[in-house]
Amino acid sequence: MRRVDTVADDIAGTNIPVLIVGESGTGKQALARRIHEKSPHRAGGLVRVLCGTTSPESLTAQLQLSDRKPQSAGTVIFDKISDLDRECQRRLIHSLPYGDSGAHQDLARIISTTNQNLEDEVRSGRFRGDLYYRINGVCLRIPPLRERREDVPLLIDYFVAKYAARFDRARPFLTPDAISRLADYHWPGNVRELENVVLKILAIGDEEVALSDFSRPAFATAARRNTNGHSLKAAARAASREAERELILKALERTRWNRKRAAQELQVSYKSLLYKLKQIGLPAPESE
Repeated sequence: MRRVDTVADDIAGTNIPVLIVGESGTGKQALARRIHEKSPHRAGGLVRVLCGTTSPESLTAQLQLSDRKPQSAGTVIFDKISDLDRECQRRLIHSLPYGDSGAHQDLARIISTTNQNLEDEVRSGRFRGDLYYRINGVCLRIPPLRERREDVPLLIDYFVAKYAARFDRARPFLTPDAISRLADYHWPGNVRELENVVLKILAIGDEEVALSDFSRPAFATAARRNTNGHSLKAAARAASREAERELILKALERTRWNRKRAAQELQVSYKSLLYKLKQIGLPAPESE
């Protein structure tokens, strides 16, 4: 994340297109806004295009494509650009400046976000290759929270301070055990899920009640039990459950948390998948 922040700061003052890649909830929009706020385009305003719901006509209106160029001076964020339909992709590619014109500060700064592998999308024919190379001036990849667990205590402190001040409440003290449980958690919803947990703690005002549905990952539980002299069978069962958890999570991520499609991929019934989700303590957030 330090490398991502450093590169973001370095490119903020330029007009190079930026592609931000990361799972849902990792903070792609926050990073895009940060680049905008540190850029010369901040005075020109920010337009966010929701690519999954925009039509060719609304895209044209938002970007003023009738003038054959994006909206001047500000920043345009294409949220989940992989969801643009083919006609929108065609209109967008024809609106972007070519060659040296992209360096002029009187043209909009283009920032795109996605939770998909756009190279795979290009190979499958779902996304235009020429558009991909035009928006991918600099690619910033935000790692999921489970790959940077050391950030969890820092993010907890940040969100606690932020929302305690916003709601005019005393900052709660989280016990070391609570912080450890949160650091051990898999965080399928990433930073957004952690932010909601902190909000829940502040709203309820009781750490134990707020975290009652949190359990440590099975592999951590198995390791502690084995250290206390329990049998290897218990550890094996826990490890098997953790492997099952990983498979389910990956299937959900591939299908954008569409549980019915994930069940088909895993070759189990929808009812069985719902049972498994409850059994292994894995929440199933709604698709973005």
